[in-house]
Amino acid sequence: MRITMVKKILADGSPCRKCAEVEARLRDGGHLRRIDRIVIADERDPASEGMALAGLHGVDLAPFFIVEQDDGGTRIYTIFLRFLREVLQA
Repeated sequence: MRITMVKKILADGSPCRKCAEVEARLRDGGHLRRIDRIVIADERDPASEGMALAGLHGVDLAPFFIVEQDDGGTRIYTIFLRFLREVLQA
């Protein structure tokens, strides 16, 4: 399994508050080490990797998680608690 976290930089250049909160919860819970990649969706740059991933998966919210399974399946999580329960605590 490969996990990518996509977090956002807002149009004014500030970090997304919710993204920072979720990242802190991952760190405090000892789960951050399970995240393989953290990608930035920069609202100031529509071509940023995170914005491209958001468009590809039809996601408007941040943060979100892309979970690529070993069997080739991919699941998108936009709700942190569901991601925590179904992936990190499973």
